[in-house]
Amino acid sequence: MGFRMGIVGLPNVGKSTLFNALTRTAAAQAANFPFCTIEPNVGDVAVPDPRLDRLAEIAKSKQVIPTRMTFVDIAGLVKGASKGEGLGNQFLANIRETDAIAHVLRCFEDGDVVHVDGRVDPVADAQVIETELMLADLESVEKRLQNIGRKVRGGDKEAVDQERLLKAALAMLSEGKPARMVEVSDDDAKAWKMLQLITAKPVLYVCNVEEASAASGNEHSAKVAEMAAAEGNAHVVISAQIEEEISQLDADEAEMFLSEMGLDEAGLDRLIRAGYELLHLETYFTVGPKEARAWTIRQGTLAPQAAGVIHGDFERGFIRAETIAYDDFVALGGEPAAKEAGKMRAEGKGYTVKDGDVMHFLFNT
Repeated sequence: MGFRMGIVGLPNVGKSTLFNALTRTAAAQAANFPFCTIEPNVGDVAVPDPRLDRLAEIAKSKQVIPTRMTFVDIAGLVKGASKGEGLGNQFLANIRETDAIAHVLRCFEDGDVVHVDGRVDPVADAQVIETELMLADLESVEKRLQNIGRKVRGGDKEAVDQERLLKAALAMLSEGKPARMVEVSDDDAKAWKMLQLITAKPVLYVCNVEEASAASGNEHSAKVAEMAAAEGNAHVVISAQIEEEISQLDADEAEMFLSEMGLDEAGLDRLIRAGYELLHLETYFTVGPKEARAWTIRQGTLAPQAAGVIHGDFERGFIRAETIAYDDFVALGGEPAAKEAGKMRAEGKGYTVKDGDVMHFLFNT
């Protein structure tokens, strides 16, 4: 399991440039005019994790398979998109299918790149997009409430529960607040997610700055940071231009380039890490001579469900998991030594998988 992140933003904020860089493709046409992305682009990227390479080195694995993250590049939204303005409206359905939303915000000054509103104000840009997404959710909620009325009157329990959640969303949206501000109980979490409300998804603000500000940000990104903190959302500073240049280099050249720019790591790494934190994700590993592989799960996942990420049969026939902590695996030089030192544990169905666990599952077929 990876996760899908929808990339949204006003036209000409660097959204497609960032997408191209992240996916190392030219699938999304980046150009200096609105609506250059005329259909949603989807790209998978490998999630960088130096732990996986270290495990593969120790186990002498023939193949290294990282977990993956999917980016969905959505056409540039404009004010009025929820009412059909621009091309944004037809892509709202694609946003609904993502796990999180990355708002790309223009935090750079450049007279050669025209802003759709003729000014650089990332906080105002974020508010424009948030408003359009709330209006789209509001319209969706109102329609659904009308459609389930008959089932509710007939006493359909599922419809009654759905109506209760829709009304909670309606009340919040009517106050001009996103649906994610609704307090949802654990019992309602699954049904709430099934509503697929756009503004219920967690938000990551991506501050696209000029090259000179990539390491420390600028006054525009500082304002976004304040906004994100006030909302309880996350933010990350990236230079899409730098990311695009890095995507054309090999590993050694990229490392040298980053060093010259005063950066410790590529923006992709920061973006993925921020996304993982936002969605409360973590990684466990399976390691052997054939392959070393990373698997993404949500924090708090129990061993059978973690096994199910590999294959449904693993979860259904789960017996136990043999587990070694990453640090023990590395310190002792692999599975045999870790087992000899008593660091391999047999864990049952109630075990909560930890980030970095090296696991082997036993199951009935």
